[in-house]
Amino acid sequence: MSIFTEPKALSGKALTSAVNIRSLPKVLLHEHLDGGLRPSTVIDLAADLGYKGLPTTDAFDLAEWFHRGAQKGNLPEYLEGFAHTTAVMQMADALERVAFEFIEDMYNDGVVYAEVRFAPVFHTGQGLTQDEVVAAVVQGLERGERTYGVEWGLIICAMRNMQNSLEAAELAIRSRERGVVGFDLAGGEDGFPPKKHVAAFQAIERANFYITIHAGEAYGSESIWQALQYCGAHRLGHGTRLRDDIEINSDGSLKLGSLAQYILDRRIPLEMCLLSNLHTGACKTLEDHPFGAFFRRGFRVCLNTDDRLMSDTSMTQETTLATELFDLNLNELEKLSLNAMKSAFAPYDKRMKLIFESIKPGFNFARASVGQPVPLPDRV
Repeated sequence: MSIFTEPKALSGKALTSAVNIRSLPKVLLHEHLDGGLRPSTVIDLAADLGYKGLPTTDAFDLAEWFHRGAQKGNLPEYLEGFAHTTAVMQMADALERVAFEFIEDMYNDGVVYAEVRFAPVFHTGQGLTQDEVVAAVVQGLERGERTYGVEWGLIICAMRNMQNSLEAAELAIRSRERGVVGFDLAGGEDGFPPKKHVAAFQAIERANFYITIHAGEAYGSESIWQALQYCGAHRLGHGTRLRDDIEINSDGSLKLGSLAQYILDRRIPLEMCLLSNLHTGACKTLEDHPFGAFFRRGFRVCLNTDDRLMSDTSMTQETTLATELFDLNLNELEKLSLNAMKSAFAPYDKRMKLIFESIKPGFNFARASVGQPVPLPDRV
């Protein structure tokens, strides 16, 4: 029995049948702004810009095109669809709309706090500066928060295959008063190790700022090690290939290598994305995904969407999949939301406020709805 399980608590499919997963208070830390557009918005923005590159102007067919393109089993082909989304996100009003709709989608998905990331360098094709790009996105996020109450943080991405990571880091640092909460390194891992961008991460560290790095998605544990020990990552995007540093004993227990033990001991968060990892080939099947083993062993894992458009997913979908695949119960789902909120780059006071005013009350309501005892107030 899991240490988080109470006797006879509903779990797995029984839980997803009894509880409205969408209504549970969720926290999202890993989603790309240019990977989560609504198909209809892509079509509208293409028409406004005069962009003729879309494969279709039918919203349903376009959604299917993105989904098919993402499900080829490797990261480089998964990323091809971004050529279209970034192409239509070149004007300030387009960026503002996409950011606002992101918050609206989060509200409708039961998300109480979301961090969204993007690379401003991809949105300067029509003459916007990178600072103007960030300002437009922040304007949309702020309008969304005023309308729906969902709180947010913005993460600036540098790209592994580019030479301007220090410029991106400096943009993140000077934008922190606007709502930027951290810095990321994204893009294909193979051939582009994070240690080549050490200067950017040193700048972030000197500014007392926060780092998350895509690592262990399409490359092995060496990428994770470099992200931590060369670049000072506070969180790891994906981390799926950490399983390469773990052996499964005959009794099902895990024998951790030194890297895995370090990550467990230091409580380094793993931003895990089930469907995206399946589509990029980071795992062969959802049943093989290491999320369940990591969670049961006590790693600080959380659920994320990565790219909602490409992977045709949502936080409700990811949570439902995890619940049914790994037989989770309400206490464990609450643990996932708490893991994410404690790992967010939001200020401490905001994290505590959301935990005690949104997450815990929301899960207590869900417990009461299925006759599960509500625990006494506790600390986190």
